[in-house]
Amino acid sequence: METKTRQRSTADERRATVMRTAIGTFAERGYYGTSTMDVAKAAGISQGYLYRLFKDKETLFAALVDHCSDLLRASAAAAVASVRSTDPEVVLAALTASYAEVIADREVLMILKHAECSASEPVIGEAVRTCYAKQVEYVRAVSGASDEQIRRYFADGLLGNVMMAIGAASVDAPWARTLRA
Repeated sequence: METKTRQRSTADERRATVMRTAIGTFAERGYYGTSTMDVAKAAGISQGYLYRLFKDKETLFAALVDHCSDLLRASAAAAVASVRSTDPEVVLAALTASYAEVIADREVLMILKHAECSASEPVIGEAVRTCYAKQVEYVRAVSGASDEQIRRYFADGLLGNVMMAIGAASVDAPWARTLRA
């Protein structure tokens, strides 16, 4: 009779597990409302092991911001690859649709919103600035859009974030219809 040897997870595998579970945990209560014990419990590891994987809570949350930035970039790249025009407005429209798909995952949206609210924490603030810098420069490079077009693209996206976060799609009121237009 053969016995199977249990194979231990590598640190990278555990880190990936923590990232998957931490998104949901932090999305629910934010950076300040979530403890490392909450994250460790959700990931099925000890708090001590969590600290072996991530220096501290701030570093873990910054890694989540980086992860969300990578999701945005991958989705944008797929959208741009499908565009058959070099017109900046056409490219920006594809990027807008791509962005809407990513933030439809409420957990990703809430990580981004909580990150903005926690940007006074130095490591998180740097992660948020890096996220924006990467997104802006990528959009500039692939779209050929002017600074004004890029500013409008991001302004509309940020308004979309707020509308989704507050559930404005289900509100039938003049203010909500105006902002959705």
